[in-house]
Amino acid sequence: MTESLLAAARRAPRETWVVVGAVSASQYLNHAYLVLFPPILAVLSGEFTVGLAALGVALGVQGATNTAFQLPFGRLADRYDRTIALGLSSVLGAVGVLAAAAAPTYEWLLVAQAVIGIGVAGHHPAHYPLISDSTPEDLMGRAYSLYGFGGSVGFATPPVLIAGVVSAGYSWRLGVGLIGAVGLAYALGVTWLFAARVDDAVTAPNVPDDGDADDAGPTGSRSRGSWIARARAYLRELAAAPGVLALALLALVSSTSSWGFTSYVVVFLQDGYGLSLSRANLALTGSYLVGALAVFVGGDLSDRISAGPVMIASFAIVGVLVGVFALGTVGPLAAVGLVLLVGGARSIAGPARSKLTDALSPSGATGTSFAITTIGVMLGNAVAPPAFGYLIETAGRRAAFLGVAGVSLLAVVLTVWLIARFGDA
Repeated sequence: MTESLLAAARRAPRETWVVVGAVSASQYLNHAYLVLFPPILAVLSGEFTVGLAALGVALGVQGATNTAFQLPFGRLADRYDRTIALGLSSVLGAVGVLAAAAAPTYEWLLVAQAVIGIGVAGHHPAHYPLISDSTPEDLMGRAYSLYGFGGSVGFATPPVLIAGVVSAGYSWRLGVGLIGAVGLAYALGVTWLFAARVDDAVTAPNVPDDGDADDAGPTGSRSRGSWIARARAYLRELAAAPGVLALALLALVSSTSSWGFTSYVVVFLQDGYGLSLSRANLALTGSYLVGALAVFVGGDLSDRISAGPVMIASFAIVGVLVGVFALGTVGPLAAVGLVLLVGGARSIAGPARSKLTDALSPSGATGTSFAITTIGVMLGNAVAPPAFGYLIETAGRRAAFLGVAGVSLLAVVLTVWLIARFGDA
């Protein structure tokens, strides 16, 4: 597999790796923004005097605004300009993180999370078309692997950085603020790079705006006609992509499982297995680092075999591993090992899902198609934290994590149905 990756890098056009590298770095920050607070839920609970369920709502708010802005950003990337979509979302995400670092109250934190969600929403609709239009078909799985690697390392950063800052006696705000400052600097740099150095054939939309709304008459009615035309255009694009809608449903289910695990695994390791905060966060970081390597395996397998079997195996293994973890029948060291294995197993599915989304996307709607599947992912992010936080407070940790395992096994069933109905990439 290593030889094939090196060979792929040698034969890829230079612009492919410029685009894939820059977008992967953007994905690193994007994913870091998503997991700022799960490593320090106990700290936040004490500072803002709220419970896990309320903090789950704060995590869910980010997922909700992320979901709401997926299609608008997808439309922007597909019909207007991908550089604007990437730059705008990158700046908004960084500003939201800086606002979270300064949050004096729980309510302020909710607003900051909402802004982060809007910023994060634009990444996938811009990233995936940029990769798709700059990468040869036979290298697509490997390009998505590098992209997934950036995201996995991004997930791994906050547990180490923010928990390390807290363990050293400093405020969590310092760690969050540092991530926001780096994110803002990168947002400005990557916007310049794509505006000045990347070919317009990559950054321009697939399909020019059709101007549906231009016939709406006077200014007021034209504005109303524009919104109606856009709504109709969204519905047409959705109806033309039943396979993408099915993938969005699968993404919702698998994401609910993944975010349920990520949001509360540190809490479970602390309260259920007796680990300290720093060691529990090291386990979470380790799971993402294992996932960062496993994503290359997923990309290679997706290119060599096909997407469906890779996804089925990934979801099934995650379900079994989380089930064993939930039962609490192993010791603390073995529990950490299970967390690492979950990180690797769930990452294998990422490139396969991306490749399948690309294959099922209607012509000229790649950004919107990835926005639709990301809506599924982000709905899972919106639903899982409050739902499983409530379960932990009412039914206990074991019941909540057995629920996480069950949802992952449901994703296996959905994947089998999806491949049988729509085919494999």
